[in-house]
Amino acid sequence: MTQSVHADTHGLYIGRNETWRETAARHALLPLRIFLGVTFVYAGLDKLTDSAFLKSAGPGSIGETMRAVRDSSAVPALVDLALKNPVGFGYGMAFAELAVGLGVLVGLLSRLAALGGALISLSLWLTVSWSTTPYYYGNDLAYLMAWLPLVLAGAPVLSLDAVLRARRRGME
Repeated sequence: MTQSVHADTHGLYIGRNETWRETAARHALLPLRIFLGVTFVYAGLDKLTDSAFLKSAGPGSIGETMRAVRDSSAVPALVDLALKNPVGFGYGMAFAELAVGLGVLVGLLSRLAALGGALISLSLWLTVSWSTTPYYYGNDLAYLMAWLPLVLAGAPVLSLDAVLRARRRGME
């Protein structure tokens, strides 16, 4: 059995014998986690603190937004479901975005949080931004694609998931 030796002029990284490239590869999803986490926390807080948003009617309200996109959405039934209780739906969306954002930021149940983010983005793409043309002007599809690597990989470093995984290994 042969061992590979890495010539590394930058020394050791985070207590491991790895090159800066290996460290960068391990941390590659961290900027995405931070961006999506901060964005979704902000989106949730913005909805909860916007006096116009959490109303069933009026300019800037969730109800008005849903009525405006209903006929142009890919799945009008989703919009109809939200319109049964627009204020409840608005609160649900805001709290879901907060939970997703915080989960991804701290890396707790990160795959589940990322799946939640992907589902939120998918639902928004199929409803609110479906009629955006060309499609690449709409941001919800891009958010959906950004969530997928986190669904697959989770938060392997700098996360509560990693801490819990290390504890479980230590108990074995």
